[in-house]
Amino acid sequence: MIWSEEARDGAIVAAPRGKIDESTAQDFGASLEGAVGRAADAAARLVIDCSGIDYMSSRGLRALTLAKRKADGSAVTIVLAAPNGVAREILAISRYDKLFGVTETVEAALTA
Repeated sequence: MIWSEEARDGAIVAAPRGKIDESTAQDFGASLEGAVGRAADAAARLVIDCSGIDYMSSRGLRALTLAKRKADGSAVTIVLAAPNGVAREILAISRYDKLFGVTETVEAALTA
């Protein structure tokens, strides 16, 4: 898993790439936690660009849950943006598409 992020239009836009599984979930969770903290410091929302996620295991979903708890406590909104077919299916099966705001594009997440 590769993680990149940038500040853009009043948000932190994070872009994980690759597989989020047993071997990468801990790094994914730490990256999410750091991004939530930076978003809280900047009074910004956190947009996660899901277009580059090839796979996400239950451990990756757990990391999202923990990040949401931290974000809720810090008044940070997390939006999942541009999920590809794989990510969209994982979000739907796990019902995380009901737990998080999901947009078709990163741009839509920035203006929502």
